[in-house]
Amino acid sequence: MSDILSVSVGLGERSYDVLIGAGALKAAQPRLGPHFPRGRAILVTDRTVAGLHLKTVSDWLEGAGLRADPIVLEPGETTKSWAGLQHLVDTLLDRNIERSEAVIALGGGVIGDLTGFAASIAKRGVDFIQIPTTLLSQVDSSVGGKTGINTSHGKNFVGTFHQPRLVIADADLLASLPLRERRAGYAEIVKAALIGDRPLFDRLEAAGETALDGETLSEAVAAAVAFKARIVAEDEREAGARALLNLGHTFGHAFEAEAPKDKIRHGEAVAAGLALAFGFSVHKGLCPAGDAERVRAHLRAAGLPDGPMTLAHTGWDAERLIDRMRDDKKNRDGRIALVLARGIGDAFIDRDTDETDLQRFVETQLS
Repeated sequence: MSDILSVSVGLGERSYDVLIGAGALKAAQPRLGPHFPRGRAILVTDRTVAGLHLKTVSDWLEGAGLRADPIVLEPGETTKSWAGLQHLVDTLLDRNIERSEAVIALGGGVIGDLTGFAASIAKRGVDFIQIPTTLLSQVDSSVGGKTGINTSHGKNFVGTFHQPRLVIADADLLASLPLRERRAGYAEIVKAALIGDRPLFDRLEAAGETALDGETLSEAVAAAVAFKARIVAEDEREAGARALLNLGHTFGHAFEAEAPKDKIRHGEAVAAGLALAFGFSVHKGLCPAGDAERVRAHLRAAGLPDGPMTLAHTGWDAERLIDRMRDDKKNRDGRIALVLARGIGDAFIDRDTDETDLQRFVETQLS
């Protein structure tokens, strides 16, 4: 238990801890009681995760004197919808959830986002606990309180800010994760380093392939979570600095929206977006070309795409990508806002994008 890393997200009375490392579930066991006064723990997961981890987590709850009451949903982004939200809220109400009870989200980003949103509105708000089972959700979506569903207008266009009461990022839950999913999650660690932690990027670069393994990975997760926690504490509702966490995402979300279903992973799209954000920064004379090349080289070394033409789908159209970027939630006054960089660890928000110049740049990256 001494190897468990703890990161605090400082939000006053709503502060909470993120427990990270192998054995984090066991370390969290003594904290559970106050969140489940009825002796049962409603647990939301999906069919895939249930097959892998439901028994382990149910036994863990039993060890804390609690009875697991699981709600098992279908896996995939289609569950993160209006229909999926209504089904989950209705099910929570059918189970007669009380406002004194927390809900556990056991799964990746889809389950975390959907469960958090349902918890924020069921009976005008109940608490929830995150147990993320993917590297992507451990390092990113489980921390910070963003919840939501997808709509016909785009990914996560409807949701709330609803902070969890505890996040348990147990590295043992990642053992069954395919390498492709681990790499996709790693992109979010790289993103955190590129935004504002150059020493972290230096360590990741030096670690090479071992950055995805064991203690090295847990330490990288903790560093990325600590970085995100500082930004969330400063700007919980994304009025300013928190938008920096979208480095690579304006491009990445456009790739996700334009790609065939399930063709690319979120983290892969973000990785390509990181490369483009640094490339466009160089194009605008803001960033040293050497830093952009270091970013691309590290993405390649980690087995991640280093641009749009190394994604699993390559049939892109620059004009359609720009149309998708116009729908980004960071935009103001009808102008595309981008997170760009003056160098590794020095990102900033640029709200004065010349769309014609941006489209020409994207066209060169697709040629």
